[in-house]
Amino acid sequence: MTVRVLLADDQALLRGTFRLLIDSCDDLEVVGEAANGNEAVALARTHHPDVVLMDIRMPGSDGLAATAVICADPELAGTRVLILTTFETDEYVAKALRVGASGFLGKHVTTDTLLAGIRTVASGEALLSPGATRALITRFLATPAPDNLMAPPERLNELTPREREVTVLTAQGKSNVEIAADLFISVLTVRTHIQRALTKLGARDRAQLVVIAYQAGLVRTSPTLR
Repeated sequence: MTVRVLLADDQALLRGTFRLLIDSCDDLEVVGEAANGNEAVALARTHHPDVVLMDIRMPGSDGLAATAVICADPELAGTRVLILTTFETDEYVAKALRVGASGFLGKHVTTDTLLAGIRTVASGEALLSPGATRALITRFLATPAPDNLMAPPERLNELTPREREVTVLTAQGKSNVEIAADLFISVLTVRTHIQRALTKLGARDRAQLVVIAYQAGLVRTSPTLR
């Protein structure tokens, strides 16, 4: 199946470069280009892309505002947002995850990393595994913020002990393979538990599952990372 991608960046040259790169892959296709957040929302509603490659700093409505609107729209439940920006600050990453982004990459990444990131987010996974991102999640998502749009759900008690355990390990930044090794279960079983947890908690993907886990207190800040 072809992954349909919407590009949102105010620089036409970058959009053109990304289009050439993405369209050169047999399994990826660019379906539209937006120069600001408002255009990104409008085109997302028109094309229903699998992934929006979203810049943060754009004129008018920025990428964070557009991400919040897209992720809150029930008709775009199948659309994932991958933030791609030169502004790699902890605050931006935390805000992007809080409003529903499924991943975050800097514009310095290699071609292979970018393409892999698009495929990863399209598959329902989240780009939360690298050590630097683990530290970021621990520092920021455990601290409630005024602009936080995702309060811990009351349905947390619906999780089985195993689903809760898998959710905690996911929130710690562990991959499915690592979780399977820790719990002595198969990767397929890990995926099943994660999917059930997503359904019960009303989360779009792993990124929101991580946010919920920290906000609900399932995972707490390590004193060494404060």
